[in-house]
Amino acid sequence: MTASIGELSMMVRRCPVTFKPFRIFVVGVGFFSLCFLMTSLGGQFSAKRLGDSPFTTRAEVLSGQESRGVLRKISDMLEMIMKRMDVLSKLGNTTDTHRLDELSLVLDRIQPMGLVDRIQAIAQNMSDMAMRVEQILQRSVANSRGKNGIFGSCETPKDPHYPDCTSKMDWMRARWTSDPCYAFYGVDGSDCSFLIYLSEVEWFCPPLPWRNQTATPTLKPLPKKQAVFQSDIGSLLEQVGTGKESLSFMRRRIRRLSAQWASAARRLDEKLRNLWREQKRILVHVGFLTEESGDVFSPKVLKGGPLGEMVQWADILTALHVLGHDVKISVSLKELHGFLGVPPGRGSCPLTGPLPFDLIYTDYHGLQQMKQHMGLSLRKHKCHIRVIDTFGTEPAYNHEEYATLHGYRTNWGYWNLHAQQYMTMFPHTPDNSFMGFVAEELNETERMFIQRNKVNNMAVVYGKDASMWKGKENFLTILHRYMEIHGTVYYETQRPPEVPAFVKNHGLLPQQELQQLLRKAKLFIGFGFPYEGPAPLEAIANGCIFLQPKFNPPHSSLNHEFFRGKPTSRKVSSQHPYAEEYIGRPHVITVDFNNSEVFDATIREIMKINVEPFLPYEYTCEGMLERVHAYIQNQDFCSPEVPFPPVNTSWASLGGPFLPLSNSKMLTWASNTSSFPSWPPLTALRLLTSLQGQSCVEACQSEGLICEPALYRFINIKEAFSMLNLQCEGVEFEMNHLLPAFSAEHSECSLQHDPLLFSCAGSSSKYQRLCPCRDYRKGQVALCRDCL
Repeated sequence: MTASIGELSMMVRRCPVTFKPFRIFVVGVGFFSLCFLMTSLGGQFSAKRLGDSPFTTRAEVLSGQESRGVLRKISDMLEMIMKRMDVLSKLGNTTDTHRLDELSLVLDRIQPMGLVDRIQAIAQNMSDMAMRVEQILQRSVANSRGKNGIFGSCETPKDPHYPDCTSKMDWMRARWTSDPCYAFYGVDGSDCSFLIYLSEVEWFCPPLPWRNQTATPTLKPLPKKQAVFQSDIGSLLEQVGTGKESLSFMRRRIRRLSAQWASAARRLDEKLRNLWREQKRILVHVGFLTEESGDVFSPKVLKGGPLGEMVQWADILTALHVLGHDVKISVSLKELHGFLGVPPGRGSCPLTGPLPFDLIYTDYHGLQQMKQHMGLSLRKHKCHIRVIDTFGTEPAYNHEEYATLHGYRTNWGYWNLHAQQYMTMFPHTPDNSFMGFVAEELNETERMFIQRNKVNNMAVVYGKDASMWKGKENFLTILHRYMEIHGTVYYETQRPPEVPAFVKNHGLLPQQELQQLLRKAKLFIGFGFPYEGPAPLEAIANGCIFLQPKFNPPHSSLNHEFFRGKPTSRKVSSQHPYAEEYIGRPHVITVDFNNSEVFDATIREIMKINVEPFLPYEYTCEGMLERVHAYIQNQDFCSPEVPFPPVNTSWASLGGPFLPLSNSKMLTWASNTSSFPSWPPLTALRLLTSLQGQSCVEACQSEGLICEPALYRFINIKEAFSMLNLQCEGVEFEMNHLLPAFSAEHSECSLQHDPLLFSCAGSSSKYQRLCPCRDYRKGQVALCRDCL
């Protein structure tokens, strides 16, 4: 705010001050500055008694946050007004100076009548003055154009390659004053300045021949650097900072796991045989932790709030750092502006220079913030963005036009990204990329400790919030017959009444104390919420059996409030589907908690089972480093794809692009077919058809495979139908997220028209879908066997 006042003062000095209205304006700015100073010093007014105030007059002032917001708006209006004054002073139209006298009527209303005036009154006066300046400016600019022949000297070019130039010129004439960023780029209200801006800053008009000598030279790409594994986390911890409890939590986690990350890096380096890896410039913007997004997480870190997102972000930061990339971290809009080069204003204009990053990791909050502040640059650079998305975003919800037309539009999604730019916490949506997180690994000493100290009749409940315990008395009573029950429910002074008296509640525990509790317990039991958190994996890694409720019917956006509005059609069959499907018995047991007999029998069964600590490879430090390395070095959504099928290709002469697999209905890529750049490589492709009403996710899983959306473009050809013995009476291209597919009822074959809609998710009783499946590495479902 103080910077804005300083800029205003400089602008006032640049303007002619011989006119009486300008003197009045300076007085007005001075009074505004006084109000700002008193508000800054007296922001406590509303919280203090009269006697405590540094002023003698009682002030009825807004709350600190509200007043700062109003003051920010006032500052923006003053900045805009001064830019108009600057333009007026350059027009040289002295016949219009009498119009400035009109401003004195507005300024006269800004009189220091005492601090009892609310800041909104000042804001209203400033708004009125801004409107009056706008009217004067528009009249003056119009007169100046007519006298100086501006329209004649800079006519709008008619170029078929730039069809939007004329409409953009009209928009600039009407709206260029709507955002100070246009003036920042030299726009002054003349057609020449509009054309220069639209051809050199934006790209809606053709280059101007007479501007060639000043055109920005083509920047040479920076030389590539090698990424080297690094184990020192000092610089990373310094960047993370300690300004919030959420950041302190992340720092503690990074420091606690640093030795495991360093050891994993050495093992991966050996596995990759010192492979040359390109170092990337990476920005990590954690949008949900910014004050502008509300940051509801930080105040709850020490009060039992959700920690899953912070666990994942801490691990992402560490993985990127350990892999040797140049990482910058942003947790505020100010930092985001500085890193990206956002021009001053309201976000209508592009960035001030080329994007200084190869990759940007953010979340939905950060994506929305970049949309508001990057202007057209977001459209230009969105291929560099990776969105950390806990529950996944399916292509039908991601495609803005399709989602709007077919009822998939939600508050999330609709960004028209490549679906694999969304990165999930668990591998539940193959259309997206699986980012994940890590759980702590045990050394041999810790494993021996668990074997010696496991308490066979001890259970820990998964539920830090007291509200999660409501309505759970029945099965907790059954569990209490066999086991001593422990809880970690947050409370301040009194024991939460929702927690039964027979439960030993430890309160909210630090991570290390919780680990010790889990290493003693036999059972870790979930209540059905939260969904898909990291805690069950941590419990299983510490030798617990995870018991969770089965959902019948499965929870989805159709029947459960939590999933309503999320950009996914997933049907969640249990509290933790990954644990149920990828780990399973004996480590994970899923039953109907509403059936008392089944629940009782399950507890007795668990009493007889002994399990070893277990952690899937993909959730170890090495597994995450391996996966993130593969994504960074191989995923490219910015370079144009090589057209497929190639022009004038005759598959008949090649025997077709596919070959049947022996003893299988699946097809594989023919080795004698020309090689096409692809990741995953085409050697991993297995083509099959789904059953009617079956998704490609399910069809591939039934064969022990994973659906791979990156390979869709290679099967989206009419020859795929004939080689799968599907007889087509006709082949059509359509926009439908279920395509390519075959309709048996009408013998219709349909191919996908828009690659953004290639989707493993989705099914219809009308279609047999064509599905591109692939194999995967043991313990690493995100990567095929040949993907490293």
